[in-house]
Amino acid sequence: MSDAAVKKEPLSPTVRLLIEIGPLAVFFIANWRFDIFTATGAFMVAITASLAASWILARHIATMPLVTGVFVLVFGALTLYLNDDLFIKVKPTLVNGLFAAILFSGLFFGKSLLKIVFDGTFRLTPEGWRKLTWRWAFFFVFLGILNEIIWRNFSTDFWVSFKVFGNMPITMVFAVAQVGLLQKYALPEPKTEAEQEAEAERQNETL
Repeated sequence: MSDAAVKKEPLSPTVRLLIEIGPLAVFFIANWRFDIFTATGAFMVAITASLAASWILARHIATMPLVTGVFVLVFGALTLYLNDDLFIKVKPTLVNGLFAAILFSGLFFGKSLLKIVFDGTFRLTPEGWRKLTWRWAFFFVFLGILNEIIWRNFSTDFWVSFKVFGNMPITMVFAVAQVGLLQKYALPEPKTEAEQEAEAERQNETL
């Protein structure tokens, strides 16, 4: 059976949010009930399950969750093997730094790689993509610096709580703040086949 035959509908925003928040909730609860090492192991299992669920439901895994999942598995394994929570704590810094570096590099070469990150969610003009890419690149830098400040100056429990209840709201507020830019530089939606046929009929009638 071809990939086209098994391709499923995109995940709804609610399902996608549950898949993304689920592993963080598991991480928080496991740390609260046990410790950071148990939480790390549970986090690894949960994020693997979330990626599998995304593939099963939509036959697709978005770029950001996939990259994040790989980092969680690698740095989680180092955390457990070396019995050192430093690795899981610096993981967000490295992930955000990687995304920022990719976006800045793309801008340096005159390309907006944010299309890959957002996986075709938006349709913008080139100027819109460029401005949005600058904003997200600096925001990823901000998140990386913020993670460093939190884990270096506060307890592990506080860091875990902030990772779950701080990063997500901050990111959502930032994303909502970009709505004006998205609307300003949005491209018109492509016409459906029915609309194209109707327009062709109208043009024929005028001939």
